Amino acid sequence: MPSSPRLFTATVVRSTRISPSFVRVTIAGEQLDEFDWVGHDHWFRLFLPPRPGVPLQLPEVSGRGWYKPYLAIPEAVRPHCSNYTVADLRQSAQGVEMDIDVVLHWDAAGAIAGAVAIWANSAAPGSPVALLDQGRLFDLPDGAREVHLVADETGLPAVRGILRDLDPTLEGSAIVEVPDPGDIEELAGPPGVEVTFVSRSGAAPGAAALAELRQRAAPAADAYAFVVGESTLATEGRRALHRAGLPKSRITFSGFWKHTPHRAHTR
Repeated sequence: MPSSPRLFTATVVRSTRISPSFVRVTIAGEQLDEFDWVGHDHWFRLFLPPRPGVPLQLPEVSGRGWYKPYLAIPEAVRPHCSNYTVADLRQSAQGVEMDIDVVLHWDAAGAIAGAVAIWANSAAPGSPVALLDQGRLFDLPDGAREVHLVADETGLPAVRGILRDLDPTLEGSAIVEVPDPGDIEELAGPPGVEVTFVSRSGAAPGAAALAELRQRAAPAADAYAFVVGESTLATEGRRALHRAGLPKSRITFSGFWKHTPHRAHTR
């Protein structure tokens, strides 16, 4: 994580449905020219206006401090804040563009739920956004030659980025659980890393990925694992890997969201 994270402002360029469960929002702005993208699972805090038409009021950032000033913003105008991974960053004819892949979620009535999902599905070009750079979680130890990645759909952009940026000589595995078979995609990565997608098929989020992980052979003792997504997947995935012989110090895990029926994903 940067010692002094920077807050960047940008605007929406376009919003594209890329699979049954994902919308890709592309943003751009002059400040993104200075965004120091480190690849892998580089993530940020995304700030959105609380409602359409409300100006985007942002907190003061000092060093790593931002949360208290954020809470000091009156609730009526306080921006929505969620954590997201950089899906892609590239130079275009108009300047630097960044892609943000947002997971869609539906409530009991079949309507899209969750502030970011609603925004992503209807984001108008020119809509303001801001992001606070947070660096990356993925922290491959020196000398590790085997990598194991486990995630649900909220961690798919992270897994995609990590596989893209891994040393091509590394070996290992990646298990990704998605809600719909239509969310499965080809992921580029080292030839020695086996990628497996599993479909949720109505089970509890994370259950299919955990079942796949538990039937795998034990990882090498000097391997490194990265387990992210729904909180139970993250904690139980770490436990399964540790029981299989991998030291806790060589497992990065993070609960991106917690499953509660009819509530939106948070990442």
